[in-house]
Amino acid sequence: MSSETTQQESQASPPKQIGWPMFYCPTSQTHNDGEIARIVAECRKESFWYRALPLSLGSMLITQGLVSKGIFTASPRFGALPKMAIAGALGFAIGKISYGGECRKKFQKIGIEPFCPQQKRHCHHTCKECEEKFGSNKKGGLVPSAS
Repeated sequence: MSSETTQQESQASPPKQIGWPMFYCPTSQTHNDGEIARIVAECRKESFWYRALPLSLGSMLITQGLVSKGIFTASPRFGALPKMAIAGALGFAIGKISYGGECRKKFQKIGIEPFCPQQKRHCHHTCKECEEKFGSNKKGGLVPSAS
């Protein structure tokens, strides 16, 4: 009986997903790629307009103010431009990264559990399909691997 179970578990490998390898859960197969692409595009747009652009412009304005007050020294050749460019780039990067939690919530609302590379892949919902294909997570069964 145990040889049958291991044989079934070895045959039930997770299907390869083209275009979205970072998300895998058998219950998430009910979501079409269009819905996932819509959320990804929405996250990119909102992270730009609501976080990255405001932080970038704000940090550039603050840097210009600090240069004009004499706290930062301006470059003799380029003026305040290099410092403002660095502040703008850092603000942009911090803004994009800080929106990650909001994106994760959007995916969780539709039942997809995004994960970090440090976390193991798992289903957001315990379902019969997961238990049949991969074994129950509570019983120490198999969990789809990250590769």
